[in-house]
Amino acid sequence: MLFHSSVRKELARSFGATLVVLITIVMTMTLIRTLSQASRGSVNPQEVLMVMGYTVLGYLAPLLTLSLFVAMVGVLSRMYRDSEMVIWFSAGRGLSSLLRPLFSFAWPVLLVVVALALVGWPWANEQTLELRRRYGSRGDLERVAPGQFQESAGGTRVFFLDKDSPDNRSGRNIFIATQERERETVTSARTGQVVTQGDGQFLLLGDGQRMERALDGSELKLSVFAELGTRVGEARDTARDEMPPKARRTWDLLDDPGPRDRGELAWRLGLSIAAFNFVIIAATVSSVNPRAGRSGHLLFALCAFIVYYNLLNLGQSWIGSERVGMGAFLLALHGGVFALASFWLAKQHNGWSLVPRIFRRRKSAT
Repeated sequence: MLFHSSVRKELARSFGATLVVLITIVMTMTLIRTLSQASRGSVNPQEVLMVMGYTVLGYLAPLLTLSLFVAMVGVLSRMYRDSEMVIWFSAGRGLSSLLRPLFSFAWPVLLVVVALALVGWPWANEQTLELRRRYGSRGDLERVAPGQFQESAGGTRVFFLDKDSPDNRSGRNIFIATQERERETVTSARTGQVVTQGDGQFLLLGDGQRMERALDGSELKLSVFAELGTRVGEARDTARDEMPPKARRTWDLLDDPGPRDRGELAWRLGLSIAAFNFVIIAATVSSVNPRAGRSGHLLFALCAFIVYYNLLNLGQSWIGSERVGMGAFLLALHGGVFALASFWLAKQHNGWSLVPRIFRRRKSAT
């Protein structure tokens, strides 16, 4: 049908433009946050773009949903303002007949949203977490940066290096503070160089002093050395922390779900169902007064998306704390939204009025 084809073409243009704008905004915000994390040492500065890419990929599902919703509301509202909907209604077609062209355009986007919510979101979080773990478990020597205090992988040492050589194998004005076994050691030296012996690496210090004391203050020992070697090899392999629910695959959440796993699963499934409901909501909220402002419907669309999305996050928290069951929450929220949107669509399609007839008669009599 020619009308359906024109609606889909306009939806495609509006959807593409909205998606580009939203992705640009999210990428800018993500870049600022990632650079802040890199300055604090949580992210490798050389992997900033990778972390940013994985983060944007993880949030692409809600971005696609919002872009689709805004595009539909914008296109249908323009059709109301330009009286194109009057022609559609004059042809004997009701408002519910718009669902066919809307879903014919939206179904590929809905499938992508489902795939991203169930597969892309956990994969992106897993990759981001792996990058941070790999950077956090790097060796002590790799952590040392000139002019900065750096903590070792185990958290028991603090290094400071004034200047280093181009090959990062030697430096000057070195400071090392160590705390372990109820003893604190502070070592300073004018020079230092990395020496490899066997499978280990040693930092060979020269022309310095070493102060060692017990934490309870019962013993203090001060020594001066011409040369001192300390082991600063690779960080020891530590057991990986338990994978958070947002980084676990969906089928892993289904195997043996705990409360937090059920909350994460409800969020992923809910995001997929919400994308379907937003298509129906878009058809019901697009009716505008041609004399009214042009931005009111878009503001309402953004508010509706924010409320719906926050309810998803709230439900995830409630299910994780076992305040509500996953099935009951999915049925109450998404089923309720679907029933309300369908009823409102039927009201507009059939011209129902919520004002009682008796009240209207009294009002006309006065």
